Amino acid sequence: MALQNLDLEEQEQLAELKAWWQQYGNLVLLTIIAASLVVAGWGGWRWHERQQAAQASALYETLSKAARTGDAKALRDAGGALTEGYPRTLYASMGALVAARFHADRGEAKSAKAQLQWVTERSPSEDFRELARLRLGALLIDEKAYDEALKLLEAKPVDAYAAQFAALQGDLLVAKNQPAEAKAAYQRALEKSGGGSGTFRDSVQMRLDALGS
Repeated sequence: MALQNLDLEEQEQLAELKAWWQQYGNLVLLTIIAASLVVAGWGGWRWHERQQAAQASALYETLSKAARTGDAKALRDAGGALTEGYPRTLYASMGALVAARFHADRGEAKSAKAQLQWVTERSPSEDFRELARLRLGALLIDEKAYDEALKLLEAKPVDAYAAQFAALQGDLLVAKNQPAEAKAAYQRALEKSGGGSGTFRDSVQMRLDALGS
């Protein structure tokens, strides 16, 4: 009798399981398939990202070598491929900064500014964006494009670059023949750079001293 009751219980459980599977089976299968696709997709995306990084790295090496050897065509080709094909990688930003320096050293201000502008607008790195903004500001001051430089420097920088931006503002004010305002900017640069000595502080102090008391 006990065995018969056990068989009946098993049959009831099996019937319940069948009913549950009929109701939820498709959902379970879809969930398993979806989870498998997510895992596969994530793996594929990671592989794609690694491939992108490797290709961008190779182009950056080509660009750097072209900058060292003075090969302008190779530099332009590699730089264009980087910014067009891999704009979200740090290699594209680094390549644009190298290209900007290459052009600036050759007096090609327009090309240098175009590279720096790209970094300020497109780089995923805050550090690179600020660095490009500093270099672009310096180029504009050299060109006596003071209003454009002032507009560029108006945006508040991140704290790590506050001293450098204050110093550049001082340079701009010196160029505009505003010594009192320039002194204040240089003082801010010294304050924001922290205590102690260093090449940057020494340079700012020399510029401040040159303005007199």
